[in-house]
Amino acid sequence: MKEYFYNQNSLIEDLKIGNEKAYVHLVERYHNKLCNYANSLIKDDLIAEDIVQNVFVQIWEKRNKLKYELSLENYLYRSVYNKFIDEYRKGKAVTALEKKYMTALELAIDEKDEIQEEKILSILFEAIHELPPKCKQIFLMSKKEGLTNVEISKYLNLSNKTVENQITKAFRILRNKMGEKYETILLIVFGNELKSVLR
Repeated sequence: MKEYFYNQNSLIEDLKIGNEKAYVHLVERYHNKLCNYANSLIKDDLIAEDIVQNVFVQIWEKRNKLKYELSLENYLYRSVYNKFIDEYRKGKAVTALEKKYMTALELAIDEKDEIQEEKILSILFEAIHELPPKCKQIFLMSKKEGLTNVEISKYLNLSNKTVENQITKAFRILRNKMGEKYETILLIVFGNELKSVLR
């Protein structure tokens, strides 16, 4: 397709006046990228496609509200992420642990860097899901369900030391997965518990 819209302002201007060619250009330019991003979050091709389609429809319906200083790319990615959260909440309630993650991200990341925020959130959830089975089970019982080490040890018929070691192991894996760059986020979420691992 010919590159008719040579800059963002011209694209936004034509979208605002209802130029369908501008809309087609927007869809063709970002559709595949957004579908890949949505699928990286929700792990379902069909739902990812629906999310992206809904985002494009929403932009067309609200095109009059687009602002020239807006970063269209950031706006699109942010909209996909918001739709993902809506879908996620339909499937299950957001846990206390997940709420802590979201709050930590908001505190630790510049609001302007929205795409980066979504990438980090995705890495965090993926890191938890990829923990070794027993380690993941104990970690989630502790951090998601709020059980004490004693309660977990009785429920799983394990020693307190084993439970403690598995939680420490989970912290180390998460820290290694995130890297030192985002260690602050983990410290905000887990506080003194993580500090003991870093010693």
